[in-house]
Amino acid sequence: MADTKLLQTHYSKSIHGSHILHFHNVLDAYGHLSFRHPTDSSLFFMACSIAPALIATEADLIEYRVSDGEPTNPNAAQGYIERYIHSEIYRRFPDINAVVHSHAESVIPFTISGVLLKPCYHMAGFLNPNGVPVHDSANDVVAPNVPDLLVRNTYMGEALARRFDGDNKVTLMRGHGYTVAAKSIELAVFYAIYTQKNAAIQSAAVGLIAAVGGSMRNLRLLNDDEARERTASVATTAKRAWELWVVEVSDSTLYPKH
Repeated sequence: MADTKLLQTHYSKSIHGSHILHFHNVLDAYGHLSFRHPTDSSLFFMACSIAPALIATEADLIEYRVSDGEPTNPNAAQGYIERYIHSEIYRRFPDINAVVHSHAESVIPFTISGVLLKPCYHMAGFLNPNGVPVHDSANDVVAPNVPDLLVRNTYMGEALARRFDGDNKVTLMRGHGYTVAAKSIELAVFYAIYTQKNAAIQSAAVGLIAAVGGSMRNLRLLNDDEARERTASVATTAKRAWELWVVEVSDSTLYPKH
């Protein structure tokens, strides 16, 4: 009974999380959130092929095996092509319990420009202060897959998952978007939202410096110590943001009640 209640809680958090990510423009009709089964680490859940804002009940979620990214029910509804992003991160990192994949436009320039995304303000200290790594899935394409930048199999998912070594929490994907890995649904949503916000702030700061003919040496970013300490402190306050975000989406007529 306790295990069932815990799983139901995760279902609810997952649905709220997808709605929150849509509300904050991290997800649109595309992108996805997943979570590891809370009592069986060999399994994970993510939605069927549906827009995140429209996920309504646990019936919209599919149970997958971590080992190969395939559904436990062979008759399951159609799922997302890129579920292997999620399965391979879970397979490589036993302590990761939630993953978000986003195509947020504010982040895309940092995947194609050679400009490194770095933590600019205190809410994004979880970003790598040396620059968030950029993964290029074009390097992983093998026949019969086509070079469409999608992560279509476990081989491609494993290549991406390696980018999270060293406690990295966010990886950019060239011409595609970014992926976040975290220890909880709440933290994954938090990281995804503030990665997007940090990207917008960094772009605005660079543009402002350029507009006045300034030097990029004037761009003050978080140093290693600041980033480390902020990552620790954010983990203790993320609940505050989550509670607000749940109320926001619960009060919206767009998102299905569950």
